[in-house]
Amino acid sequence: MSGRSSVARRDPPWFAGALIVLAVFYFVLVLFLPLVTVFLEALRKGFTEYRVSFDDPDAIAAIQLTLLVAVIAVPLNTVFGLAAAWAVAKFEFWGKSALVTLIDLPFSISPVISGLVFVLLYGANGWFGPFLDEHNIQVIFTVTGLVLATTLVTLPFVARELIPLMQAQGTDEEAAAATLGAGPWRTFFLVTLPNIRWALMYGVLLCTARAMGEFGAVAVVSGLIRGETATMPLYIEILYNEYNSVAAFAMASLLALFALITLAVKTALEAQFADELAAQRIR
Repeated sequence: MSGRSSVARRDPPWFAGALIVLAVFYFVLVLFLPLVTVFLEALRKGFTEYRVSFDDPDAIAAIQLTLLVAVIAVPLNTVFGLAAAWAVAKFEFWGKSALVTLIDLPFSISPVISGLVFVLLYGANGWFGPFLDEHNIQVIFTVTGLVLATTLVTLPFVARELIPLMQAQGTDEEAAAATLGAGPWRTFFLVTLPNIRWALMYGVLLCTARAMGEFGAVAVVSGLIRGETATMPLYIEILYNEYNSVAAFAMASLLALFALITLAVKTALEAQFADELAAQRIR
């Protein structure tokens, strides 16, 4: 072995510069230009026309329905995500690997298939269709169907943020709390929840963003009924198919604005979470 110290190999400056240029070009082409185009098209006929687009009762109904579906689906997935993460990270049980796989399943299947599953189950000719019809219960083409489809598509987001963190934290603090006489619920609210609060908020944020922007699954179960089952993404398609591009892009700009707000909050949460992890390591 040579006595000379080996020099760490470094990439040439031109290579790093080329990668940066490529990344920036791809970002501008795929994300920045489409985003700017949405706002330019929405304001193409002036701000007055832009504002008038939201005075349409169908537009108001689409916004309200989108918020309603998110308000129902996100808490459901938050409770499920907490329960699933707590079970996977803190306990050993038969079928644990299968549960983790099922949590990831909505990431692997098309949202359209997710919607078709509910049509197969609860549609007029579905498995439970005759029973539901006999009891005058309708799931497909109603808010219930929209909530079910959205809940399935957004199911992994909260759980997937919590499981790795809770597994990394281990069970030492919970075991210490139990030794001191704390019950399961007291341990959860005073020990577990404070340690995962930023990851939980991050997961809820991602779940909310996906719930509001979901198209494929809700399109299958909604029937595209204006003013009744058309969420904001579906209403955008309806307007665009009717060649009402200004109103379509106005609604799209509102969804894009929600996405930008989500990105800003996400960045703030990530910074807060990183600072807290650093403080824990120092301690």
